Amino acid sequence: MDIRSVAMGLAFALMWSSAFTSARMIVAEAPPLTALSLRFLISGLIGVGLARALGQSWRLTPGQWKSVAIFGFCQNGLYLGLNFVAMQWVAASLAAIIASSMPLLVALLGWAFQGQRVRPLGIAGLAAGLAGVAMIMGTRLTGGVDLLGVVLCGIGALALAVATLTARAATTPGNVLMIVGLQMFVGAAALAVAAPFFDTFRFEPTPRLALAFLYTTLVPGLIATWVWFRLVARIGAVRAATYHFLNPFFGVAVASALLSERIGPIDIVGVCVIAAGILAVQVSRAGDAPAPARS
Repeated sequence: MDIRSVAMGLAFALMWSSAFTSARMIVAEAPPLTALSLRFLISGLIGVGLARALGQSWRLTPGQWKSVAIFGFCQNGLYLGLNFVAMQWVAASLAAIIASSMPLLVALLGWAFQGQRVRPLGIAGLAAGLAGVAMIMGTRLTGGVDLLGVVLCGIGALALAVATLTARAATTPGNVLMIVGLQMFVGAAALAVAAPFFDTFRFEPTPRLALAFLYTTLVPGLIATWVWFRLVARIGAVRAATYHFLNPFFGVAVASALLSERIGPIDIVGVCVIAAGILAVQVSRAGDAPAPARS
């Protein structure tokens, strides 16, 4: 087992899932798309600045620029933009659960458009993971939920799947941090255009808003994205995407701890099913040669 990739995947899942709680805090006190655009701008400036200090270049190939544009627009503009809007009405834990359905979409799109092969055990693992997600999500739906918010989160998950499949093509050895910073600028620009049309301006400056914004900008925004690119480069998009199945556990746990959102027995059972699905996918791909690690 590749212990380093497992550690990277777990760290990424925890950072990524925690973003749903911090986003819920932000949208309660600030316009979602405006706040998210500002977050991407700051993250991009930090990422590109650090990359230049480390000697990384922004001279990319046309194919890499295309991947940066697609990844930045799909992940930052669509996925996160739609989730920020949706979390005005849906719980942070529910948004995390919907996002965790993304690995199945990655496998399906990879098979349909890129000729990627998923072995039977991997298919069974993905199905088990999706079943666990459905189990957890079912308890939320029976309690009443805003359907528009659910639809927006679902479209966002599809956009994230597309972004995942482009992540590997964007990187070259030694320029990962630069790529992370540049795709942040793409998201900032896209949301700056959309914000005047969809945001209702409101701003309530509080310590919680400041801390949530700072955390979201640095940890899920910059560090988690950098880890994600490194992970995809190391083990591939399908295997890396399975770590999103941990989003229900981490997402629900963090939301419960910080927002007092409820965790029930079915949630715990669902998490166990999801973990079994991840293990099945990892074992099914154990014989594949991993991609060279990127520095």
